[in-house]
Amino acid sequence: MITAKAFGGKHYAVYGLARSGLSTAGALLASGARVTAWDAKVEARAKAPAGTEIAYLDEADLTQFDSLVVTPGLPLNRHPIAQRAREAGVEIIGDIELFARARPELPLHKVVGITGTNGKSTTTALIHHILKTAGLPTTMGGNIGLPILSQDPLPEGGVYVLELSSYQIDLTQSLNCDVAVLLNITPDHLDRYESFEAYAASKARLFEMQLETESHAAVIAEDDDQTRAIASGLGEKGFWLRNTLICVRGSDVGEQASLPTLQGRTMRRILPAR
Repeated sequence: MITAKAFGGKHYAVYGLARSGLSTAGALLASGARVTAWDAKVEARAKAPAGTEIAYLDEADLTQFDSLVVTPGLPLNRHPIAQRAREAGVEIIGDIELFARARPELPLHKVVGITGTNGKSTTTALIHHILKTAGLPTTMGGNIGLPILSQDPLPEGGVYVLELSSYQIDLTQSLNCDVAVLLNITPDHLDRYESFEAYAASKARLFEMQLETESHAAVIAEDDDQTRAIASGLGEKGFWLRNTLICVRGSDVGEQASLPTLQGRTMRRILPAR
C-alpha cells in the first residue's frame, strides 16, 4: 500500500466505494488521515475499511473536508456533489492525484503515463512487460490492474506505468510524468464534455502537468488532427528547449500485419523549425 505522511491529520471525503474508493480510503487511513465516505450501495458501504466514517455526503457540509476524492466514473459536469464542492471551495481529486502527492516520500522512481482514446491498456501492458523483461522494478496501475494506492511502493529505480483516462486526468492536478504518451484522440465520452475540443484538451493536460526538465519526454502519435494540434502547440511553447518532444506517425512504423513479432522504427524528434 502506498501511504504518505503528507495525508496525516487531514480530513478527506471519499465518494464511491468501488475498487479505487476502497483503495483510497485504506491508503488515507493508513497514512493517519480521517476519512468520511459514502456509496449509494449498502453492500459497498459494508466493505469500507475499519476506521472509515460513513456519512451521506450528498447532504453533508463539505467545507469540513480538505479534499473530496471521487471515483473517475463520477460525471463532474452534472453530478450535484461536484457542484456543491465547487461552491464550498473544496478541491475535487482522484486517487491518481493522491499518488502524485505521495511521490516525494517514495523511493526515487519514474512514472510513465499513457493516455488516448484507444489502445491505452495494450500500450500500458506492453511498456510494463518491456520494463519487467529488462529487469527493472515496475508495476502498472491507473485504469488497468490494481488501483495504484493498493500497490506496494517500488524500490529505488522503479518505474510506475499508468494508464490514464480523461476522467482520471480531470481529477489530477500535479502528476509530473517522466514520460507522457498520447496515442490518439477520436470522439468519445462527449456526454462528459462541452465539445470534442474540450475532450481533447483534457488529454493535453497530461503534458501541461509535466515540469520543464531535460529528463522528461512527451511522446505523441500524430495520426489525427487533435494530436497534431497538441504536438504543434507544445512546439510553439518551446517545450523542446527543456523537455524532449517526440512524435511518430503510422506511416513511420509501416505495415505490420504480416510480421511475426511487433516491430518498430526510430521515432523522429520535433525540432523548432518544424
